Amino acid sequence: MTTAIYPGSFDPVTVGHLDIIKRAAHLFDHVIVAVLVNMEKKPWFTIEERTDFLRKATADMENVEIAGFDGLLVDFAAQRDAKAIVKGLRAVSDFEYEFQMALTNRKLDDSIETVFLTSSAENMYLSSSIVKQVGLFGGDISPFVPACIKEDILDRCRKLPPRVMGAK
Repeated sequence: MTTAIYPGSFDPVTVGHLDIIKRAAHLFDHVIVAVLVNMEKKPWFTIEERTDFLRKATADMENVEIAGFDGLLVDFAAQRDAKAIVKGLRAVSDFEYEFQMALTNRKLDDSIETVFLTSSAENMYLSSSIVKQVGLFGGDISPFVPACIKEDILDRCRKLPPRVMGAK
């Protein structure tokens, strides 16, 4: 059985993320969606909330597992016997960063391959940051997030002041 890991902060999960998860689930026997603690980001949602959102959104995908982790991705992959890391690419700017990370991960553990999946055209612009900004200002986030978590995201948006996006 071939296991792949799709890591990300998923703050919150979008339909673009779900597209990559579904496509990875067709390529690999088992996909672990790994929700990470990213020290460079200040998440709106706790790791428990993010993993819960993903469990709801992937409930119909039998070969998909959701797990939280902290630390080096290659260490987590080795612990879970994963042979591949799946990364979604929206634009050339994503590639530059993800290519650097793939080379770093390969240097740390050359038994784990990185597989890049390009975004579907309809999701190329979409990011968690866009979802939060649209929701924060009262826009319709329905086209951007799974229906099963839309109200959870909007509830958080209603509790935050509009300036939170640009705050330093």
